[in-house]
Amino acid sequence: MASVRQVQVTFDCTEPERVARFWCEVLGYVVPPPPDGFATWDDFDRSLPPERRGSAFACIDPTGGGPRLFFQRVPEGKVVKNRLHLDVRVGTGLVGEERLAALEAEGARLVALGAVRVRLLIADDHNESCMVMRDVEGNEFCLD
Repeated sequence: MASVRQVQVTFDCTEPERVARFWCEVLGYVVPPPPDGFATWDDFDRSLPPERRGSAFACIDPTGGGPRLFFQRVPEGKVVKNRLHLDVRVGTGLVGEERLAALEAEGARLVALGAVRVRLLIADDHNESCMVMRDVEGNEFCLD
């Protein structure tokens, strides 16, 4: 039986590079080096047929620990709630007011990058507080 060694998370979007660069800032990810034979990603992009230019972009965890994120252009815009979303873990181990302060601080940083705050969910008997947000193209994610 084969075992999975890597996972890539793929986003459908209309502006792959814009969304990828947003997530680089959110997660501390970086843009990988361009393919062999190209000095820059712009050089690589110019080598593609016109209809494929700007159609994809990626970012990676510089530590190698997290999954590669891949962004691909699709013709349709986002219509409904995501069936899958990322949880950005900023409050791990924190509770109460300390956790809320961490969520608020990170939420404010991400709003400055173009994210939209949707709502703050306050802790209950089963769950800790988290903040629902949307990225620069409306994809939902949580700060937790």
